[in-house]
Amino acid sequence: MSERPAQSQSYPGHTGDMAPEPKDEMRDYTGSGLLEGRRALITGGDSGIGRAVAVAFAKEGADVAITYLSEDDDARRTADLVTATGRRCVTFGGDLAEERHAREIVRHTVRDLGGLDVLVLHHGTQTPVQDVREIDDAQLRRTFDVNVFAVFWTIQEALDHLGPGSSIVITGSINGLRGNKTLIDYSASKAAVMALTASLAQNLMDREIRVNCVAPGPVWTPLIPSTLEPEKVESFGRQAPMGRAADPDEVAPSYVFFAANRTSSYYSGQTLVPAGGEIHPG
Repeated sequence: MSERPAQSQSYPGHTGDMAPEPKDEMRDYTGSGLLEGRRALITGGDSGIGRAVAVAFAKEGADVAITYLSEDDDARRTADLVTATGRRCVTFGGDLAEERHAREIVRHTVRDLGGLDVLVLHHGTQTPVQDVREIDDAQLRRTFDVNVFAVFWTIQEALDHLGPGSSIVITGSINGLRGNKTLIDYSASKAAVMALTASLAQNLMDREIRVNCVAPGPVWTPLIPSTLEPEKVESFGRQAPMGRAADPDEVAPSYVFFAANRTSSYYSGQTLVPAGGEIHPG
């Protein structure tokens, strides 16, 4: 990845305003039918890792539904990339911190795609602080409503539609494994959903629904310039052993692996950590 200048955006950020723009369209990816005929819902699928996952799934033969907060242009671009592969794509805008919306997206996906086989819970929010006392009640609730409660609500609703052979993939974070001194509530929320992954894998074993987690390290997505200080953006990812942040295209294949029974039928309760060579604990 080329050097990045210091930059900032208003939250939740837009791909077109990033310099350089991330590689998130899976242009060099060739599918092999791993998800042929499957129907997938990807939360946070408008840009970054979510976009790359949506395109990769489509190239593997899946029809896709994506959710997003308010980034209409990015969502339209992702939908265009998916439909260009010959697969269907539907988009749902709205705030997953609202339980009604979190449950509604599942029902609407089933209505529009005719069912649901793969659920990818990738949406998330973060707000850095220098002192834990800066985290007020509103921020703490917002972080956990989006990153944790919405995951529970969506899964609860989806279980009426997921059958044997279905797959749930939850996005964790390297920060959920080892913490982060400024992303305090975010790290705690990611640790929570990573523990949820292990618990649900056990709970849903008899139903033959697999539940796994992808916990990325630093990845160049719109969340970074829209939540970090400009000087932090400039140096983002240099702490990784590889000395750089990943592009979303480098992380999306982990989701394909967990979504496809052909590649991961004996995996449940597991975490993949694409983190540029960082060895994670546990």
